[in-house]
Amino acid sequence: MDTQQQTTVIRKADWVVAWDAEKNRHVYRRGVDIAFKGTNILHVGPDYDGPADTEVDGRRSVVLPGLINIHCHPYNQPTYKGVREELGNPKLYMSALYDRTALFQTDAAGSKATCAYALSEMLLSGVTTVADLSPNYEGWLDVLEQSGLRAYVTPQFREARWDVPTGHRLDFVWDKEAGRTQYARALDIVDKAVAHPSGRLSGIVMPAQIDTCTAELFQDSMKAARARGLPLQTHAAQSVVEFHEMVRRHGLTPIEWLDEIGFLAPDVTIGHGIFLDHHSLINWESRTDLARLAKSGATVAHCPVVFSRYGHTLEHFGKYLEAGVNMAIGTDTHPHNLWEEMRLAATLAKVNARDFRAVTTADMFNAVTIGPAKALGRPDIGRLAPGAKADIVLVDAAHPIMRPLRDPLRSLVYTAAERAVTDVYVDGVKRVENGAVLTFDFAAAAEQVEQGQIRAEARVPERNPKGLTGRDIAPLSLEEI
Repeated sequence: MDTQQQTTVIRKADWVVAWDAEKNRHVYRRGVDIAFKGTNILHVGPDYDGPADTEVDGRRSVVLPGLINIHCHPYNQPTYKGVREELGNPKLYMSALYDRTALFQTDAAGSKATCAYALSEMLLSGVTTVADLSPNYEGWLDVLEQSGLRAYVTPQFREARWDVPTGHRLDFVWDKEAGRTQYARALDIVDKAVAHPSGRLSGIVMPAQIDTCTAELFQDSMKAARARGLPLQTHAAQSVVEFHEMVRRHGLTPIEWLDEIGFLAPDVTIGHGIFLDHHSLINWESRTDLARLAKSGATVAHCPVVFSRYGHTLEHFGKYLEAGVNMAIGTDTHPHNLWEEMRLAATLAKVNARDFRAVTTADMFNAVTIGPAKALGRPDIGRLAPGAKADIVLVDAAHPIMRPLRDPLRSLVYTAAERAVTDVYVDGVKRVENGAVLTFDFAAAAEQVEQGQIRAEARVPERNPKGLTGRDIAPLSLEEI
């Protein structure tokens, strides 16, 4: 029998994070069945009595909708493990974005391994949908098809590159013709993803950064995306340097400028959106950015881990929600683990607000399910409900790290993270079984990533004007003798 025509039933699941359509939110249900046939969920409730080809005993399981990673860079971030945790440039407001991270570049030989490694990490933590912000490398669609994930290729394009010739001044090297070439190539790979026979691939149109693209390129991107019915994304409000650069050019904050050129809209995701006019490191004259975001319906993709390593934080997650901004969470750096991102996002929000009520665990879970689903225009993912896609995660309810099991989501967010995830289905097909990813050789990918990191570090002296080594820029935690 065609597996896509088979019906699978998870029987008597101990805990289920189910979608309540009347209440328009996730709810806990106990001892219910989840049935799915092919790519779609048929039933979430007690006593499924239809045909079943496969039955799974759910009595020791917590069943969740698949998580959605709205913003990540699988292509290079695994290479930065052991490097980026304590990497920054104090003369550029602590950010390593503009000069330091570019020194440790993944080469083409290691690119597929880094992607396989990162995508495996995501699957093992219960991610079923990913927005992949990799460069347009050879075989990209093949790697995503192999992963088994529901994936949005998100090739970035830009008309300027960053240059930090002095170590303290950010310059922009403009080449609009090259940017237009990148734009055309990006649309080509997006079109190929949409047409891919797997049915799991799609695309996002992404002018890379607010400071590296002209208004004309942003506006053409909007036209191209909407002609295809696809969402958009960009990086904006991601550094203090960028904030002041946009003010220098236009007399506007980054969010004001995006609003002025018509880019803010419900189909747009803003990568990071940290440095708005209310942020304490900005101390700006106005307080309108948050309201602009909320009014537009745009989504903010919050990635707390990478920014916390610079000493930066969103101020704050609960405040954005209160204003009406649709919030989502991505991983942006290693580890590609949304549970760790949720935990830190919640903690920093409470610290920034000085109020434990600033956010809830439900807010965090919404930001990896229904929040990003809304950004992608996909009411059929990020929830367990009849008609939704069969993107389903099983967690071991009896795992010692989950116990005592008073509240499964709190146990996952604040303690267990990915360690209790056992099985993951994407589009009704099992991609993780008993805590092992089925689509990649994770150990082999890890070995290749390590060798790629060694090659990347060997080239660091060639990539910086002072000839500094990788150890000069990112010393080891302890002296090696």
